[in-house]
Amino acid sequence: MTTNKRKKNSRQRGSKTHGYGSMKKHRGAGSRGGRGMAGSGKRADTNKPSNWKEKYFGKYGFKSKKQSVKIKPFNLLYIEDKLNSLLKDKMIEKENDIYNIDAQKLGFNKLLSKGKVSNKLRINVMYASKNAVEKIKAAGGEVTGLATKENKEAEVKH
Repeated sequence: MTTNKRKKNSRQRGSKTHGYGSMKKHRGAGSRGGRGMAGSGKRADTNKPSNWKEKYFGKYGFKSKKQSVKIKPFNLLYIEDKLNSLLKDKMIEKENDIYNIDAQKLGFNKLLSKGKVSNKLRINVMYASKNAVEKIKAAGGEVTGLATKENKEAEVKH
């Protein structure tokens, strides 16, 4: 059987000091000398050597030298919806019945698979999901320019 324990707080309703004696004894961080590294400035120079051990000052850790590529994704749905307007603005080209799309020209670098493919597409893109590539191949198109591990390493060095 469970018992309901009464909170200590409920016994202190109406008590001005809540069991801390004088009013000034429990007045925020001032009663403990401040928060964090408070008081380690000018006149507390004697305390600094003891704080050095705790690594409070300066920078620590590391930042990776490898630059990561910022992914700007787009979906197949975007292409299907905007196909005519992109063609009219000459952002993509049409050869016979295949649409040539350069993702970099559109400002993207990764192709995702949301949406259906109803046209033959030849997309030049750096990254693409497996499902997106499968959908395009099933519709009779192709995906070119995919980055391999060697390409990525070369790109990061530049």
